[in-house]
Amino acid sequence: MGSFHIPQSQNPRLYTTERSVLSQRCYGEDGVRIPRATLKEAQTALLEYLHSTRSIQFVDAENMSKNSPHFLRKLLKKVEIVKDVRRSMSRFLRYHPINEFEPFFESLGLKPCEYTPLLPRDLMFLSDDCLLLENYRVLCEFGVERNKIGQIYKKAVQVFQHDFGVLLLKLQAYQKLGLSQSFIAKIIVYSPHVLTGDIDIKFIKVLEMLNGLGFDYAWIKEHLSEKEFYNWSMIFRVLKFFREMGCSSELGGLISQHPRLLFEGSSGRVLSLIAFLLKFGLRMDRISSMFLQFPETQVSHFASNIIRFFLFFQEIEMEVDEIGKIVCSYPILLGSCTLKKTSSLLHDLNVGKKRLCKYIQENPQELSKWGMGTRVRPLPVSGEGVESQKLKTKFFLDLGYGENPNMLKKAFKVFRGRGGELQERFDTIVNAGLDQEDVSKMVRVSPQILNQSKALIQSKIDILVNELGFPLSSLILFPSYLSYTTQRVRLRLAMYNWLKDQGKAKPDLALSTIISWSDKIFLSQCVNNHPSGPQVWEDLKAEFTRDK
Repeated sequence: MGSFHIPQSQNPRLYTTERSVLSQRCYGEDGVRIPRATLKEAQTALLEYLHSTRSIQFVDAENMSKNSPHFLRKLLKKVEIVKDVRRSMSRFLRYHPINEFEPFFESLGLKPCEYTPLLPRDLMFLSDDCLLLENYRVLCEFGVERNKIGQIYKKAVQVFQHDFGVLLLKLQAYQKLGLSQSFIAKIIVYSPHVLTGDIDIKFIKVLEMLNGLGFDYAWIKEHLSEKEFYNWSMIFRVLKFFREMGCSSELGGLISQHPRLLFEGSSGRVLSLIAFLLKFGLRMDRISSMFLQFPETQVSHFASNIIRFFLFFQEIEMEVDEIGKIVCSYPILLGSCTLKKTSSLLHDLNVGKKRLCKYIQENPQELSKWGMGTRVRPLPVSGEGVESQKLKTKFFLDLGYGENPNMLKKAFKVFRGRGGELQERFDTIVNAGLDQEDVSKMVRVSPQILNQSKALIQSKIDILVNELGFPLSSLILFPSYLSYTTQRVRLRLAMYNWLKDQGKAKPDLALSTIISWSDKIFLSQCVNNHPSGPQVWEDLKAEFTRDK
C-alpha cells in the first residue's frame, strides 16, 4: 500500500495520511463498511468510466455503478488511493480495464457466487455481447425491475440470446391474449421459460382454469416465488387430475387453502405423491378426500414423512399387504408426523420387530406419538412376552447355563428371539442328524448361531453337506460356519479349490481356516500364491455378487 512520512517531533499515533485511513476503513475484514464519501466517489469514477470511456448508456452505467457494492469493494482493494478516491480510481481504470460483466450481473440482483459461473469465458466488455444488452433493455423498457433481471438470466439464459426484435414480439404476443403488461413483467421473473419458445399454451390454460375458479392475477402473483421453477405443463396436469378425481366442486377451496399443492416444486411432488399412493391401492376418491384434509405443511415434507414410514415398516419386516393397509387407511397421519429412526424406536419401545408389527396393526393411531422430539415410552409387557421369558429361561437351563442370575443375564443378551424360536432353531440342528449333546456344546461355543431363522439354518446345512460335500460332523468342529453368509462360504471355497487344482494351496486346509480368515490374510496366504490369483479372485467375487 506504499509508505508515509511521520514527523519525528509529533506523536506518531495522531498522524496518518488519508490513504492509510482509507486502507483501515475500506480494506479491512469482510463486513467492514465502506465510508459513504468513499463509496460515492468510487461510484462516480466507475460511472464516468462506463459511460464516457466505454460508451455504455448512462442509465445502464449508473445502475451498474450504484448497485455493485461487492465489485466496488474488490476494485478498491486493487487501487492505490492517493488523497482523492475518484481521481485515483479513474487513473487505475485508465490502465486496467475491468470485466464489465461482473458489475453488470451484480446490478441485476445476483450475488458474486451466483454470477461467477455465468461469466463469459472469452469476453470482458458488454459491447461484445450486443444481444445480451438488447434483450436486457427490452425487459427494462417493458417494466421488469432491473434488480430482478438477474434471476431471469440465471433461470433462462436463452431469453438473452434472442435476435433483435424477437423478445419484444414474444412479450406482445402475451399482451394480445389479454395479459396486462405489469402482470407479464412479474410472471417472467418467476417463470422466464415462457419466453424461450413459442407461447406457453399450458401456462395460458392454467391462468384460464384459475380465473374460472375465481383466482385473479394478483392472487397468482402473490403465491409465486423467485426461488421456484415453474413447469406450467405439470401444473396443468395437476389441475386436470384434481378435476378427474372428482374435486371439481371443492377445487377452488382446496387451492385457496393449499396453494402450495400447485406452486411448490412445479407440482411434480404432488403427482409423485399421488402415484406412490396409487401403487398401494388407495382409491381415487380416497386420494381426493386426503387432499381436502391436507395439513398445513409442505408437499415435499408430507411425502417425505410417508416414505419414511414406508421404510420403517420395511425395516421392521412388516408384510407388504399390511403396509398397504396402513398407508391406505392413514395417509394424513403418516404424512403429518416425522418418524424417529427405527433403531431409536426399537430401543425406546423396548420391543422386537415381530411384536412391534403386531402392535402397529392393532394400534395404528399410536404411530402419531412416535415423531421426532417426542418422548416414547416402552410398550407394556404382554402375556406373550412373559411366556417367552419363561421358555427362554428353561432353554438356557437345559443348555447348562445354571441358575446363576449373572449367567442368565448374559445369555439373554447373547440370544435374540423368543424362547420358542430358540428351541425350534436348536431342534433344527439336532434334526439334521447331530447328537443333542454335541449341539449343546456347539451353541455354548458359538451362541450366535441360534440368532438366525430356522429356514436359514436349514439352508446353510444343506449347502455344506449337499453342495460343498463336507460331512455333517464338520459343524461340531466349526459351529461358527452357520454364522457366515453363504456367499462368503461359496466364494472362499471356490477360490481355494481353484488354487488346489493349480497346486498352489495345501490340500488339507481346514474349513474353519478357509472361512474364518480375514480377507487380508486370505489374500496373502492363499490368493497371492498364484500370479493369476488376484484376477481370479476378483472374477469370482463379481460372479457371486451377480448370483446374489
